[in-house]
Amino acid sequence: MAGFLQQLVEGLGAGAVYASLALALVLIYRFTGIVNFAQGEMAMFSTYIAWQFTVAGLPFWLALVLTLAVSFAGGMLIERIVIRPVEGAPELTVVIVTVGLFIFVNAAAGWIWTFLIKDFPNPFPGGAVEAGGLSVGYSTLGVLAVVAVVMGLLYLLFQHTKVGLGMRAVAANPDSARLVGIRVGWMLALGWGLAATVGAVSGILVAPLLFLEPNMMGGVLIYAFAAATLGGFDSPAGAVAGGLTVGVAETLAGAYVGFIGSDLKVGVPLAIILFVLLLRPQGLFGRAVVERV
Repeated sequence: MAGFLQQLVEGLGAGAVYASLALALVLIYRFTGIVNFAQGEMAMFSTYIAWQFTVAGLPFWLALVLTLAVSFAGGMLIERIVIRPVEGAPELTVVIVTVGLFIFVNAAAGWIWTFLIKDFPNPFPGGAVEAGGLSVGYSTLGVLAVVAVVMGLLYLLFQHTKVGLGMRAVAANPDSARLVGIRVGWMLALGWGLAATVGAVSGILVAPLLFLEPNMMGGVLIYAFAAATLGGFDSPAGAVAGGLTVGVAETLAGAYVGFIGSDLKVGVPLAIILFVLLLRPQGLFGRAVVERV
């Protein structure tokens, strides 16, 4: 039993990382209707910026604050320069643009910082909390705490600020929001900036656990897509719940399903995506879209 609980805790820690990137995917989709395939690469690029700040001698937490500010501005800039020109274009056009952005950001990171693996400082202390036969690392507790704080801040933003209410209005009905004086274009840019900021948190959480190099977010993006699909692409809370579920499912399958092991764990999120799309396309917390004809 203790072994099962240990695997469960480790799955929650991994799931929290997936949830943070899934949350960024959901934010962009909710505000713009765009599935951003470059979200992982944007997070990776932000992580390199944080690494550059730490190499320059800045304390980690100051580097984090500066990185989040740069990521927010960069997300808004991407919406203005890259996404705005194809606004209203066919869905395939927008998909191609985000895939192109994926390739560009990846190549730019390799060009600037090379493709060599770099060490990234862990903001959390080593060691673990021992209780009842379980060992919970401080790093796992820190990741869970960060995701909880991010969710809390987003809740306060969307429920108790005028900017948040404006963003929700744009997400619900851009045309009606425009009629009541909300600057829809700026709200969309804010949505991209906010998603880039949340994505940066994901990259900074991933780097100490894996390694820092331009392709580090490729696998995480698959898990994040599974989490967003499971929870629902229009539900931030669903993204977090989906991320935790995917993390636990992947860890338990790798530990207890013999033919999966550590090599085929990536098949777990792909199976989740397939089953959810077949059985409940809107996800567990999403709402089905009903159109009148």
